[in-house]
Amino acid sequence: MARVQAWRGDICDLEVDAIVNPASVTLWMSSGVGAAIKKRGGDSIEIAAVRMSPIALGETVATAAGSLPAHHVLHAATLDRGHRTSREAVAAAATSAILRAGELGLHSIAIPALGAGAGGLDPGLSAEVTVSAVRDALRQAPSIRRVVFALQDPDVFTAYLDAVADLEGTWEDEGPA
Repeated sequence: MARVQAWRGDICDLEVDAIVNPASVTLWMSSGVGAAIKKRGGDSIEIAAVRMSPIALGETVATAAGSLPAHHVLHAATLDRGHRTSREAVAAAATSAILRAGELGLHSIAIPALGAGAGGLDPGLSAEVTVSAVRDALRQAPSIRRVVFALQDPDVFTAYLDAVADLEGTWEDEGPA
């Protein structure tokens, strides 16, 4: 099973196989994490993503990562056209991001807070739902060896750190993170 950790910092700095963009179903990268990814990695990321849009709420598509240290961006639709989300949409997006990474044979993935920014979910709920969904999906994606929850906001980081710690005993075959 994968090594799982919460890390405080910019997801765009991580050298992992893929980073997750918590996207809307239209895949435009105009705000939040998506805008930061586009600014650092280049417009080619958004252009490639939008060519595949729209996607269903909870679905994930992959693009190259432009000039980022990561190799792929996984665009996980957490927001509907009205930029609303729900715990179900966040769980589906987290699950599909892990499964897509597994289909691509990736070994490491970084995930920001899903639904806690523009989606307006409470950071604790975002953390609980995302971490739980990732834990469950990892059982179907054995190639993934490392998951980093990359979080900049101190309160969101604390919520994810607590969620990872709360579930630590439930990670199958998990050693220390």
